Amino acid sequence: MIFLLLEAAPGDPLGQIPLTLPPEVADAMRGALGVGEPWPLRYALWLKQFFWTEPLHWAGLAPDAPRIVSYQSRAPVFDVIAQRLPQTLWVLGLAYLLGIALAVGIGMAAGWRPGGWLDRLCSAAAMLGWSLPTFLTGLVLIWAFAIRLGWLPSVYDTTLRVRDGSSLAQQMRQMAMPVAVLALYNAAQLGLVLRAALLEQRPQDYVRTARAKGMSPRRVLWHMLRNALAPLVTTIALGLPGVFAGAIITEQLFRINGLGQLLIGAVQANDLPMVMTLCFLSAVLIVLCNLVADIACRWLDPRLG
Repeated sequence: MIFLLLEAAPGDPLGQIPLTLPPEVADAMRGALGVGEPWPLRYALWLKQFFWTEPLHWAGLAPDAPRIVSYQSRAPVFDVIAQRLPQTLWVLGLAYLLGIALAVGIGMAAGWRPGGWLDRLCSAAAMLGWSLPTFLTGLVLIWAFAIRLGWLPSVYDTTLRVRDGSSLAQQMRQMAMPVAVLALYNAAQLGLVLRAALLEQRPQDYVRTARAKGMSPRRVLWHMLRNALAPLVTTIALGLPGVFAGAIITEQLFRINGLGQLLIGAVQANDLPMVMTLCFLSAVLIVLCNLVADIACRWLDPRLG
């Protein structure tokens, strides 16, 4: 399906070459890329390279075999992805972990006493954080901390390498705004999920029994949290593919040279091998994360098995 959609989309991988290029040279370039071949043949070749040639290359058994090559960079697709992946994981991975930690705090604070001032404050903040698009909060942070105050850089330096304390501090400074944008969005979404799950647990029989026995509110909340983790774990697992696929809008906004920006550039250049590989890997991650979510939910709640 992905291949057919990309094949039907308008565009030409050699559409950006100079018009002064002789036609025979352009035809030779198309032949080298295999663009002129019928689409069933190109799809079969991609399947062979993805499932056979690439694994053999990684295992060192076929170092000279033809690999999946990007139309845009003329480099192997998986080599380009391996170069971009650390930038994405640095920002999105940290933002996701921070968002989970904030979500647990927001959800527990809101579910401690439903209807109280703390619940209303946390719920309003979470709804606001979830409703605001990331490009808007990103622009606000850039205006406040990069333009007005000049505290943080607005453009992410992908050439920076962490080697000492100074470079680590510089890395933290340039990660601050994109991590904050994504962490607040994730925390708002996950916090509301946890709050709703805790509210569903409050009228349960085991909660009333625990209170009747004189158990402290903190211990009651802890038992409620264990049973309320299933929907939170499911939401977290389903969001994990986005960490590896890249946050397209945030990476574009802060000029992070990650997988999200790589996908946008590949779509604009009609780089079918790159787009096909990235989309297929994302689909595989979604299936695997769904499986992880099902296993985790059955472990948390044996009644689901």
